[in-house]
Amino acid sequence: MAKRDSRLDRRDFIRSSVALGAGAAALGRFPELAGATTRTLRAEIPMIITSHTNETGQEAMRQAWPILSAGGRAMDAVEKGANVIEVDPEDTSVGYGGLPDADGVVQLDASCMDGRTYNAGSVGALENIKTPSSVARLVMERTDHIMLVGRGALEFAKSFGFEEEDLLTPKSREIWLRWRENLSPDDYWGPPVHLRGKGSGGGSDGSMRGPVEYEHGTTNVLAVDRNGDIAGITTTSGLSWKVPGRVGDSPIIGAGLYVDNSVGAAGATGRGEDVIKSCASYYIVMRMRDGRSPQEACEDAIEMIVDRYRAIGNDYVPGEKFVAINKDGDVGCASMGYGRGLPALTVHHASGLEQYTGTALYGSEG
Repeated sequence: MAKRDSRLDRRDFIRSSVALGAGAAALGRFPELAGATTRTLRAEIPMIITSHTNETGQEAMRQAWPILSAGGRAMDAVEKGANVIEVDPEDTSVGYGGLPDADGVVQLDASCMDGRTYNAGSVGALENIKTPSSVARLVMERTDHIMLVGRGALEFAKSFGFEEEDLLTPKSREIWLRWRENLSPDDYWGPPVHLRGKGSGGGSDGSMRGPVEYEHGTTNVLAVDRNGDIAGITTTSGLSWKVPGRVGDSPIIGAGLYVDNSVGAAGATGRGEDVIKSCASYYIVMRMRDGRSPQEACEDAIEMIVDRYRAIGNDYVPGEKFVAINKDGDVGCASMGYGRGLPALTVHHASGLEQYTGTALYGSEG
């Protein structure tokens, strides 16, 4: 377990001014910038986006923006933004505090791609390192490989000075313990049988009660710098309670992330298995190459995946969300819907911070 003084205190890096006001949230914009529009936005270049719209996502954009505004590289900006989100102990879908696999082990996946050099790197099933996106960048820049996984990825990270840390926070550990205990009323987890129902624990029956969170969240960070170069990162702790060793779409170039310096970039969050089968991020960028806007291209990917299931007579609609940008600064965001409301992303450019609201093609928009 890492020493307490090495842990990030959320209050130290989330400024009080970050919180959204209720009125601004209803209008789909942040207090810093009035006038954000819905489903159409061209940001000024340079610009950076993230699929995260919470306090940490906003702070990530604030901390990454000075790199771009000073004329820095898109690759440096997206790494900075991703790191802010990865070390947030309250985020249970990325990095430190991410929800673990079925064995209670946090395994992280991440990828990066630099359009300027047409190079990419990724890590899969990486344990004990808070910032897998930075390790992915080292794979890209310091090896002739694209992907390192498991123990090899960990040893590689340690060789560059990364320190091993316990990635389970008290919050994520408690959620995992609650999930394990509630798997079945007939297994051996929970209070002794003779005490069940006697109020010996957290619930009236002596067990750990409360909703068990299920996550397949991820974060994407995409940017265009002053030179017109494009870079992107996708990072995740993957499906909560996954089969140990499972690797999703996030570290797979063309699935969870793709960048083409002459066109734009796209990233995916959601159920990675569908994204892998469809090579969705690559598909989105190729649709933009064909003249589609980022918004249209994200919607095209949604329809493409749903059509694949329809072709086999299945009405299954998975839970994906896609974000995309092009060289001109246009942004796009679309999701299946799946009862989570309209998808959104956070944008930072010279005019400030904005929230862009995309489209939910299926399910409830409420």
